[in-house]
Amino acid sequence: MIIAGLMSGTSADGLDVALVEFTPSEDRESGELLMRVLASQEVPFDESLTRDILRLLEPRDVPLALVSRVDAALGQFSATAVTELCAKNNLSCDLVVSHGQTVRHEIDSGTVTATLQLGQPAWIAETVGAPVLSDVRARDVAAGGQGAPLASLMDHLLVAKAEQPTALLNLGGIANITAVSPSGESVAFDTGPANALIDLMARRISRNSWACDRDGILAACGRTDPALLQHLLEEPYYQQPAPKSSGKELFHADYLDEHLQTHPGVEALDVIATLTRLTARTVAEACRAHGVCSVVASGGGTRNPTLMAALREELGTSTPVRTTDEAFGLPEGAKEACLVALIGWFSWHGLPATLPWATGASRSTVAGRISPGAGPLELPAPRMYSPSSLRVIP
Repeated sequence: MIIAGLMSGTSADGLDVALVEFTPSEDRESGELLMRVLASQEVPFDESLTRDILRLLEPRDVPLALVSRVDAALGQFSATAVTELCAKNNLSCDLVVSHGQTVRHEIDSGTVTATLQLGQPAWIAETVGAPVLSDVRARDVAAGGQGAPLASLMDHLLVAKAEQPTALLNLGGIANITAVSPSGESVAFDTGPANALIDLMARRISRNSWACDRDGILAACGRTDPALLQHLLEEPYYQQPAPKSSGKELFHADYLDEHLQTHPGVEALDVIATLTRLTARTVAEACRAHGVCSVVASGGGTRNPTLMAALREELGTSTPVRTTDEAFGLPEGAKEACLVALIGWFSWHGLPATLPWATGASRSTVAGRISPGAGPLELPAPRMYSPSSLRVIP
């Protein structure tokens, strides 16, 4: 079965698209699901769409017309991205799974009360002709979960046979880990900002000509300010127990400015260096708290050598850091799109795609809702058992 996975993260800089083939192992006793990445691409948003999405991510009231406009524009953009990737590779897909753009993730006293993703799936279904699974977080929230981190499903399956506690780390706008222990309790949660605050400073320093700190150049030119770092580390979120989730509803421009107002003398390059160290420190402390012995990283942050060097320094030589390319042969830039496709495979076969120990939900749930494609919607008979491991094959 070939599934197109679509993911737009909190960095709001573009859409990750992957065409993924899933095949259950012929050896049923192994419980293994085989995954082959047939094609993948990162498609950047145009400036106007990025600007509109970033407006929606700020924690303030916005016009309903803006919400409607982004919902349609992102749906149309997604439809074009899938169509072009399929045509380029002479492939077709049986299912499209669109995560959409999270624009609201409301949390009250640690409980997620609402989550909203935009990117109208009807545009995708109409253009591509395949059924579309969307809105994959909401059911977990309805069951009392955080609706995040969704990555825990793939992460757990990838390292299900690991012999030591291993953390799968995603460095997107927000950082999240899945710490899988072969002998103890596994855990998954958002650790805090990865690139969210770094990107804000990169835009300010470059006067909006850079959407991120390219190759970590800006942070490498600055120095960590100890007082500012300590102030940032006092954020109560870091001390909350897992499961927990966060996003731009907390780590946004006004949040950063509140901290900078109490440290007015810090130069801009030192600010971005400090924010880079903040990401590395909070990730490392989360890993140590759960006895992690090895880290496998993915996401845009892995392309920032300054951030990766700071992370390795914070973790120390006893906790090696690899990328998903190195560990599994899974392109780090395609991992989240592949995750979305994996969720789609589970839902298509009537299998729960969430892990209650990771999200805090009362039970496992089948994720998402389906928009039919060009033909009648015909679902397969539900599978009686879930895969127990996932292997990436060339």
